[in-house]
Amino acid sequence: MAASEGGAPAVREARAIKLAEQPPQRILVVDDNPAIHEDFRKILDADLAPDLDTLANILFGDAPPAQRAQPFVLDSAYQGEDALGLVQQALAAQQPYAVAFVDIRMPPGWDGLETLARMWEVDPRIEAVLCSAYADYSWEQILSRVGADGNR
Repeated sequence: MAASEGGAPAVREARAIKLAEQPPQRILVVDDNPAIHEDFRKILDADLAPDLDTLANILFGDAPPAQRAQPFVLDSAYQGEDALGLVQQALAAQQPYAVAFVDIRMPPGWDGLETLARMWEVDPRIEAVLCSAYADYSWEQILSRVGADGNR
């Protein structure tokens, strides 16, 4: 038991060093609602939300972790056309997005499926999470519209 207790801070420190050495992953939020972007920032931004190591330190009295770099960059687009432009710029700078959270409904422009299909034409490596409060499309319709096989 003592070995695992003594090893926990060392494991967290090694993880923090590894994260600091990696280039930050890029995340794109595509939604027409500014409040959604703020919610993502509250959840994901290390400056706004305490990380698990900090919470563990508060609970268990460990020494505070070393300052660490943000493991990702969070960008926002409010319409599909803007998102496509950001994806193109990120690729040109050789700093592609790792994941995009894309709302399905974004009037008056492209919907999320059109946006995702166009983003994948530019960079098919972007992982995507489709977000919606509505059941506008079936899973089969989504797959046929974005040209995915369901295993993406």
